[in-house]
Amino acid sequence: MLSDEIKQFLHGDVADDDATLSKYSRDYSVFKVRPEAVVFPKDGDDVKALVKFIAKKKAAGEDISITGRSAGTDMTGGPLNRGIIVSFTKYFNHILEIDKEAMEARVEPGVYFRDFEKALTAEGLLYPAFPASKDLCALGGMVNNNSGGEKTLAYGKTEDYVKAVNLVMADGETHTLWPLSGDALRAKLAEQSFEGDIFRKLKKLIDDNYDAIKKAKPDVSKNSAGYYLWNVWDRETGVFDITKVVVGSQGTFGMLTEAKLKLVPLKKHSRMCVVFLKDLGPVGDLVQAVLPFNPESIESYDDRTMEVAVKLWRQVLGSMKGNIISLGFQFLPEVLMVLRGGMPKMIMLVELTGDDEKDLDAKLATLTAAIRKFARTHKGIQALPLKNEKQEQKYWTIRRESFALLHNNTTGLDTAPFIDDFIVKPEYMPEVLPKVNAILEKYKKDLIYTIAGHPGNGNFHIIPLMNLKDERVRALIPEISEQVYELVFQYHGSITAEHNDGLIRTPYLEEMYGPKIEELFKETKKIFDPQDIFNPGKKVGGSLKYSEEHIAATGS
Repeated sequence: MLSDEIKQFLHGDVADDDATLSKYSRDYSVFKVRPEAVVFPKDGDDVKALVKFIAKKKAAGEDISITGRSAGTDMTGGPLNRGIIVSFTKYFNHILEIDKEAMEARVEPGVYFRDFEKALTAEGLLYPAFPASKDLCALGGMVNNNSGGEKTLAYGKTEDYVKAVNLVMADGETHTLWPLSGDALRAKLAEQSFEGDIFRKLKKLIDDNYDAIKKAKPDVSKNSAGYYLWNVWDRETGVFDITKVVVGSQGTFGMLTEAKLKLVPLKKHSRMCVVFLKDLGPVGDLVQAVLPFNPESIESYDDRTMEVAVKLWRQVLGSMKGNIISLGFQFLPEVLMVLRGGMPKMIMLVELTGDDEKDLDAKLATLTAAIRKFARTHKGIQALPLKNEKQEQKYWTIRRESFALLHNNTTGLDTAPFIDDFIVKPEYMPEVLPKVNAILEKYKKDLIYTIAGHPGNGNFHIIPLMNLKDERVRALIPEISEQVYELVFQYHGSITAEHNDGLIRTPYLEEMYGPKIEELFKETKKIFDPQDIFNPGKKVGGSLKYSEEHIAATGS
């Protein structure tokens, strides 16, 4: 058996029992793919030996592959495959270094972000490119998916914070990759080695197609679709940053064993202005009016989300710390507002941060005044400034927890993330969101959904609840996807801003980028992984038929 062969050389653990294989057949996506075995490597030597073992078998003609996995919170099927799953959270879970002076940290891929955040907070530091699943996810998945979240507007995504990576590549050796320029780049390009060959081939591919690649970059503020070839080589600066194509590659180039991450100072205080909008029309203009105040985040949720929060108010309060009676009184302003004017179409959270509370309070007052001035010429807008972080808690709870509350309090339905991460320019939101709603309303008998997102970037998350046990309902997933993605393409957006491609979106990349760029993605994969042993079927080589066949009959 394959697992017995691996046990002969591995210092870590190998499992192929039914319970383990069932667990690693799922992530947070709609898919189920059963692996042959799950390996828990103990150290870098284990990972290298495993890659060499897989490569040798593949060269001998066996159909075999290797796929890395951290916390398994991916919503795309990214860490699912039929071959060997390599789980990193058991042993590769160390924060190797936090260098406050250099403002950087070295971490292993199995480190849970919640532990990393706690260690950074103690040092007054922040790694800002975290997703909403920050209490569940691990850093390996964040790097491989190019994660972002509520602070992306001010700070950027994971790709902006990865300074170097250690990758066990197709030759079975560990390679440390970081940006190169000048003499260092010339030396690397002249190097007669596996790594030098990759640099030469990748640079030639980009040079030969430079203009087409630059033009292919989606015209949005963040994107996780495809390989980010447009970010690697800059002829003007002379910098060749290979990490830019490794980040977000979903483990299709090798096994990540370490990452060096940039950090920023943690702001001491925050203030929030909550904006209630009766109509989506002014959203784009309002965002533009707010941006000059340099908010750390602009988050939102819709009327459906608010209805869920009102309906499940006891559970919402249960997610917050404090006395349930005093917390309940915190919602009186919203209750009175709804009674006077009805449910708003969107609730927007504009967060400011700083180290001086007096300065922050003054900035909040100026921001609120600007929003109220804007509201004089745009009907149906109300601004509510909050006095402290405690008052902000309920809004963050609704924004971060509403979907979980809906899921946990709805019987017979399963989470179905498949149109969960599209992005367009913010100015297109008033046109795009009603059209997305119109598409989904056609299927209201078969799904329940809410919309939340990052309006400062024009990025929205829709994760319907559906009865995946019903074959007819499962067939709606590609049907709805095609309609929503066609709309996104009309507005020159991206089908994924943060969550990546995986099984769910890889089949749509050619439609998004065109056949020429899709072919360049395939060539890029071959440069790094000529035998196609690392996480096959993601980014390139995926098919809609395979994805449809592996939608689980239940999401539980």
